[in-house]
Amino acid sequence: MEKPKVVLGVSGGIAAYKACELLRRLTESGHDVRVVPTESALHFVGAATWSALSGHPVSTEVWSDVHEVPHVRIGQQADLVVVAPATADMLAKAAHGLADDLLTNTLLTARCPVVFAPAMHTEMWEHPATQENVATLRRRGAVVIEPAVGRLTGVDTGKGRLPEPAEIFEICRRVLARGVTEPDLAGRHVVISAGGTREPLDPVRFLGNRSSGKQGYALARTAAARGARVTLIAANTALPDPAGVDVVPVGTAVQLREAVLKAASEADAVVMAAAVADFRPATYAAGKIKKKDDQEPEPIVLIRNPDILAEISTDRPRPGQVVVGFAAETDDVLANGRTKLERKGCDLLVVNEVGERKTFGSEENEAVVLGADGSETPVPYGPKEALAETVWDLVTRRLR
Repeated sequence: MEKPKVVLGVSGGIAAYKACELLRRLTESGHDVRVVPTESALHFVGAATWSALSGHPVSTEVWSDVHEVPHVRIGQQADLVVVAPATADMLAKAAHGLADDLLTNTLLTARCPVVFAPAMHTEMWEHPATQENVATLRRRGAVVIEPAVGRLTGVDTGKGRLPEPAEIFEICRRVLARGVTEPDLAGRHVVISAGGTREPLDPVRFLGNRSSGKQGYALARTAAARGARVTLIAANTALPDPAGVDVVPVGTAVQLREAVLKAASEADAVVMAAAVADFRPATYAAGKIKKKDDQEPEPIVLIRNPDILAEISTDRPRPGQVVVGFAAETDDVLANGRTKLERKGCDLLVVNEVGERKTFGSEENEAVVLGADGSETPVPYGPKEALAETVWDLVTRRLR
């Protein structure tokens, strides 16, 4: 089979060196990658590097190999164009259709999905001109990944850092797999909870569960690849932040509730994939609970945690908001799932069987998505991103 053709555009920012890692991941996963840098980008990484890593000649202008009409052919033949890093200048040129070099010409001729991974200082990203350019590109169907928060050039820290190449690669892989040029969640804000809450007993102990957060993170990555603005409420996970996702770390069920309610006030969809503790200790010991010789420990008294899914489903802050819940069951999976769906009042409930060696911490999942309309959508055993795609397919139908 012919390798998928990817154009990697590189614009002139200090993060250009990170694009080498993205190029390596694309080529090693079986993609035919042509690098098209801007003239400014070559001040950071030279043409010889790009050519050696991609196996293709590298040029910045339309006058090289004119007989092949590269300013038209490269974009026409591409299955995906990704620009990483995309500077404020590049976003402005792309939004306004300027074409003064090979990369901007390629963007005009491309009829495939286009992904931009911005990188710039916080002030440049937040400037109204940049935000309007980003909104324009998204409205036209491009996927513009939200920058990461972290260390920038010099001593500055803030939003504007290029997401990690591994995470940009995951976005590109998902966009290519879908094979559509219009991201169906563009303009939508989705909130996802992931991981497992921990309820403290004392300063060193807690009641928790086995959830790794991998399914919630797969939902977040997939939503970002489909063009959504994503807020991920992450409870005690040890996973890298997905590219283009705003991550809000929390610990307990009460903290998760506060974060979800705040983010859900302007969300089109809320997906509660986190394993939220049903109970928490009634009291918290300020000091470590000591083991005493010849004495049994005091019983732990538990009280109920708030039912976040039921609360969100009953009192939706936005008209037409779609709410999705998850049900981890160990027996009578579908029967218990149907009962929970009716009790919670959500639109969709993802029901799966769990156990010590099932689902938790795994890269795969198997589930049935139950709908309040009586529908049942089975998802066979496979990667968690496959379940994520099915969930968003069902959500987008209801959002329409």
